[in-house]
Amino acid sequence: YLLFLFSRKSVIQLDLANTKKALIVPAFETLRYRLSFPKSKAELLSMLDMGTLFTFRYHVWTKGHAPTNFAKWRTATTPYRVEWEADFEPYVVVRKDCPEYDRRFVGFGWNKVAHIMELDAQEYEFTVLPNAYMIHMPHAPSFDITKFRSNKQYRICLKTLKEEFQQDMSRHYGFAALKYLTAENNS
Repeated sequence: YLLFLFSRKSVIQLDLANTKKALIVPAFETLRYRLSFPKSKAELLSMLDMGTLFTFRYHVWTKGHAPTNFAKWRTATTPYRVEWEADFEPYVVVRKDCPEYDRRFVGFGWNKVAHIMELDAQEYEFTVLPNAYMIHMPHAPSFDITKFRSNKQYRICLKTLKEEFQQDMSRHYGFAALKYLTAENNS
């Protein structure tokens, strides 16, 4: 359900193979089932201005992609660094040996947030690619998101898993992981 464009050249130039970088691919979405994928950033910006595209989940979960800084991305010509924030869940390109997704988070909820938090704890640098983008296409709700929305027990279970994960982060990363607990309590 995702279409994306980024170049191998970006990966090579940013020395992804030898550094701890998470290359952020800015995410957009359309509400249309048919879309001619933009062949350039200029074309994407035009579609964004016309209301054919939107920044990803701007209407339901802005926090998830806000640190990408879409306003800066519009005019960026070189990669730029962004900092981790609570609930950040960008789409990233990382080295093969990066931390894996936490297996507690299957289905809907917190899989990408936990992964990005772990990358941040391991001091990965979040770098936004200025000429890369992806587009989320509309589709029917998944079984898991439907369960999340309709089943209180599912939400309670997810909350418990989040708390467990955060405790594990504190044990593993110590003082450096306190910012994750503080951010969670303030969000």
